[in-house]
Amino acid sequence: MHDEPLFHITLPNQRRLRFRPLRTTESGALNDFYAPLTPLTRYRRFLSPMPVLSDAVLEHLTRQSDRHVSLVAEEDDTPGAAGAIVALGTFGATNDDSGEVGLVVRDDWQRQGVGIALATHLLRTAEARGFHRFFAHMLSDNPAIRALLERLGRVLTVRSRAGVVEVQFVLR
Repeated sequence: MHDEPLFHITLPNQRRLRFRPLRTTESGALNDFYAPLTPLTRYRRFLSPMPVLSDAVLEHLTRQSDRHVSLVAEEDDTPGAAGAIVALGTFGATNDDSGEVGLVVRDDWQRQGVGIALATHLLRTAEARGFHRFFAHMLSDNPAIRALLERLGRVLTVRSRAGVVEVQFVLR
């Protein structure tokens, strides 16, 4: 995977974002992104309170391969300079044609279209690598991810257990 930006967007409030692969050396930047997330945002992403990212989780999130992709959205205020990470999307293959998707957007950047842009590119990247069925685990009371899935995907199955919902879907 290349280090250069995949694409840029300008939000309605004129803030610019750059989307690119997460580098394997960016554990520190990922910790900086994670630290200010609210406990609810952390819980919704990891289904656990997880006050800090463990070394094992950092290693998993920063891994890049044909079967695992981590993309970030970062502030794009200064050309050529790395901006603060504001969102992280991950895809990890579970078999030859499907995989799990995870997404988290920093609280102060939520409800601005960042998640939908990141998810769209992440899923298209996975499809270009031959993966066409996706699943996501979410809390049953997470309206943002439900709206995102309704917009991007066609739901195939929904399973619920102990307040956690597994949704299997394909891109529209």
